[in-house]
Amino acid sequence: MNSTNLLLVAIAVLGAIVLCGFFKTKSNGWGKYTASTLIMLVALILSVLLLANNQIDTQVFANALMAIIGFAGGLAVAKD
Repeated sequence: MNSTNLLLVAIAVLGAIVLCGFFKTKSNGWGKYTASTLIMLVALILSVLLLANNQIDTQVFANALMAIIGFAGGLAVAKD
């Protein structure tokens, strides 16, 4: 295995651990915060995997990261 494959495996394992931790600690039901957090985690893990595999440019990754941060900020200040 070359270093790129090891990096992809490490990121995938870390992503799986994060998702397992998310499902282990979440409360019952699917509210807007739970679903939104899951979407942000999946988008972040997928974009990091694509960046590590050189499938997307760093500028595209930066755009995805800023979109995730903006989405999270909107959730944090949202009024119910």
